[in-house]
Amino acid sequence: MHCPYCQHDDTRVIDSRESDDGASIRRRRECAACGERFNTFETAEIKLPAVIKNDGRREAFSERKLRTSFDSALHKRPVSIEVVDDAVRAVIDELRKSGERELPSRQIGELVMRALKKIDQVAFVRFASVYRSFEDVQAFREEIERLERDLPVIEGLQLPLLGDAAGIARKR
Repeated sequence: MHCPYCQHDDTRVIDSRESDDGASIRRRRECAACGERFNTFETAEIKLPAVIKNDGRREAFSERKLRTSFDSALHKRPVSIEVVDDAVRAVIDELRKSGERELPSRQIGELVMRALKKIDQVAFVRFASVYRSFEDVQAFREEIERLERDLPVIEGLQLPLLGDAAGIARKR
């Protein structure tokens, strides 16, 4: 490994530690020439399937785009970064386990919706509204009703989808 400070090609590992999730190793290195210390991270390179877009184009899978999807749906929602990290890892694991060389973007979107449904109902509806291109308020209403039938709010685990407004609307 070349030193990032002086470009010397002789560095030695001082310390190695596994990350909390076990997915990478952090190595502390020291340059033999200039004495500077720096960190490197080692992760396994995993070949994920290519993504077939709706228009037929193919592109490499991007973990950054997947994370952005989760972050956008969960914007200003009370969900920890650790939960998002776990969800991203779960989707990537599903893709890897599929064994496919290519997957349609729609299938990846379905995996994201399945994960969001478990994490936060509001985020799920946000993502689904864009992903499924709801045309009107009725389409929103139908999706919310389907969500309420499929996954009742478990007190303490998630915030209610519509709060007290849902109960008032049902009484009318």
